[in-house]
Amino acid sequence: MDLNTVTEIARPRQRAELPAWRDGDAWLAGGTWLFSEPQNSVTRLIDITDLAWPALEITEQSLRIAATCKVAELDGMAFPASWTAAPLFSQCCRSFLASFKVWNMATVGGNLCMALPAGPMISLTAALDGTCTIWTPGGGERRVSVVHFIKNPERNALGRGELLRHIDLPIAALQRRTAFRQISLSPLGRSAALLIGTLAPDSGSFSLTVTASTPRPVRLSFTFMPSGDALRREIERMITIYHDDAHGSPDWRKHMTLRLAQEIRDELNG
Repeated sequence: MDLNTVTEIARPRQRAELPAWRDGDAWLAGGTWLFSEPQNSVTRLIDITDLAWPALEITEQSLRIAATCKVAELDGMAFPASWTAAPLFSQCCRSFLASFKVWNMATVGGNLCMALPAGPMISLTAALDGTCTIWTPGGGERRVSVVHFIKNPERNALGRGELLRHIDLPIAALQRRTAFRQISLSPLGRSAALLIGTLAPDSGSFSLTVTASTPRPVRLSFTFMPSGDALRREIERMITIYHDDAHGSPDWRKHMTLRLAQEIRDELNG
């Protein structure tokens, strides 16, 4: 879609060239949402693709995913054999309600910043203890977990003029056993519930991340594998509001969340 209110496009090549934020600005990376509907309040686009951030970097501590990393790049990466959680990347990428054309443009950071309940990059990075690094105006930066980066549908933790730089997934999280469950009302529909369980190989600690059925990610952590009843009680204590839209009613989402959580527990406890 043409954005006929835009009168200027800035193309910084380094951080020092980022313009001062003003009313009417919008960051441009993949643009799959930005160009999907009218943006009548936008008058300037700040294109961050020329900053040329490396899409994916493996360090001693983490996998670093640039905010501008394309979904197709993430799905196509070859992971070390010791990363037991590697199948999650493909599973979450294939939870997109999107064509291959969108995959080659949509970015991981864009999916997080949209903060939609069904955002599968939110599900992936929240389940693997992701931490967001945010550039602040004036040259500083701050960090916040993915779970706390997502506030509510279409509302994230970015302040005025702030920019999501990258997401770090710790190596320890990538070496956990995982179990994945997702359901939609139709075979190719938007996720109505997407749950990921992880089990630490050394300590036996268990975590369950609930997304899509809730307005924002919910993370449940246990020092050991809980019983089925204990898991159900903790879900009911932690989740009091379920998302409500055309892709599923709150009652059905709650039912499926509880059911899929038990399936995940049984799989990882096997």
